[in-house]
Amino acid sequence: MPSLPPSRAAAARAIRPQRLQVIALLVIALGVGLTPFAAQAQDASPIRLGLVGPMTGGSADFGQSMVNGAQLAVQEINAVGGYLGRKIQLVVKNDQGEPAVGARVAAELAQKDQVVAVLGFCNTGVALAGLPALQKAAVPLIVPCATGSPVLQQVPAAQSYIFQTSPRDTIQAPFIVSQAYAAGARKFAILADTTPYGEAGLADVVKALKAKGLEPAYVGRFALGLTPEQAQTELAKARTAGADVLLPYTVGPEHGSIALARKALKWDVPMTGPWTLSFPNFIQKAGSAAEGVTMAQDFIAEPTTPRRTAFLLAYERAYKTRRIPVPMAAAQAYDAVYLLTYAILQTPPGKPINGAGIKAALENLDRVYYGIVTNYDRPFSAQDHAAITANMLVMGEVTNGRVGFANAADAKNAAVVKTKQ
Repeated sequence: MPSLPPSRAAAARAIRPQRLQVIALLVIALGVGLTPFAAQAQDASPIRLGLVGPMTGGSADFGQSMVNGAQLAVQEINAVGGYLGRKIQLVVKNDQGEPAVGARVAAELAQKDQVVAVLGFCNTGVALAGLPALQKAAVPLIVPCATGSPVLQQVPAAQSYIFQTSPRDTIQAPFIVSQAYAAGARKFAILADTTPYGEAGLADVVKALKAKGLEPAYVGRFALGLTPEQAQTELAKARTAGADVLLPYTVGPEHGSIALARKALKWDVPMTGPWTLSFPNFIQKAGSAAEGVTMAQDFIAEPTTPRRTAFLLAYERAYKTRRIPVPMAAAQAYDAVYLLTYAILQTPPGKPINGAGIKAALENLDRVYYGIVTNYDRPFSAQDHAAITANMLVMGEVTNGRVGFANAADAKNAAVVKTKQ
C-alpha cells in the first residue's frame, strides 16, 4: 500500500512544481489576469454559494469533512483572485442530520440568502427533504456526500437542477456484490436500517443479487440506534440461514454494533458494504472488530498522484491534522466547488450569474477539471447528472484502524486516474 514519504517537508518540496502549475492554471482558467481597468469594470461583490450539511450530531464526521474540503477549494480559488476579481463566499448551514432542518435551511438558501448554487447534504433522507426547495427555485445543487439512489431520481435529468459528485448506491451496490461474488460469496445476509438510505440501499443490493441469479439468504431491518446486543439477534438468524457474507447498509455507529456483534458471536464471516464502513464513527466504535472490513471507495487518502498529494498536504496544513475523518466527503466537495466555479466561468461577459446558466454550463463544461477523485471531462450532460461511474470504484479495507486499498492491484495502479465511462 502506498505510504507518505518519511519527511513531510520532502513531500512538500516534491510537489511544489505541481502546486505552482495548478496555481498558474487557476490564474488562466478563472480569468484573474485582467488589467486594473477591466477589473474595475467588474462587479466586486462576492459570489455566494450555499453549503449545507450536518456539522453536529451523529453525521458530523462526514459533514465536517465535506465542509473542510469545500472551504479548502474556496480558499485556493480566492487566493488567485476568485472569479474576475470577485471572491467566492460560502454560506454555511447546519442541517443537523435532520430532514425537517434540512428542508428549512434549503428554503433559506433558495429564498433569502442570494446564493447562485448550493453544495450539500450528507444524509439521503435530509437531501430528499431539502432538494425540492432548491429545484423549485431553480438553484443548482451539487451533492458531494449523500449517495442514496433516490437523490437523482426525483426529477428527470433534463429538468433537474440536482447534480452529484458522490458515487450513487446504484453503482456501489452492484460493485460490492460483484466483489464479494468474485471472492466466492453466494449467500448474502443484508442488514439495512429503515431510513431512506437503508431502504434504497437494500433495494439496490437485492437488484444486484438478482442480476446474478441470487436471492438474499437473510434480510434484517432495524431502526437507527441499533445496539450490539440487538445486532447479535439479527446475526444469529443470518448465521442460521447459512450466510457466507455479511452486507450491512447503514451508517457508522450501527455498522459498529454489527461488527461488535459478529465478534461476540465469534462468527468469522466477511463483512463488506458501502462507503459508510470507512467512517471513523464505525472504526472507533468497532475497534479491533473493524479490522479486515471492506467497503466501496472512489478515493483513498494516499498520495498516489501529485494532485492528490497536494490536496492531502494542503488539508493537513489548513486543518492541522494528518487524518481526514472521511476523505471521500472532503475530496468530492473540493472537486464540486471547482466544477461550480468552472460553470460560473462560462457565464457570458455582461450577463448575470444565475441558476439556469449554471445548470446549462454544468451540462456542457467546456474545459477539463483535473480533480482529486478523477479528471472531469464533461462529467455531466442534459441527460446525466452523475459525475462518478462504476469503473472509478475500488475496495477499501480497514487495516490498523485506517482505510487503505483492499486489493494489491488497485494499490499498484492507483497512479492511473480513472475517468468517466
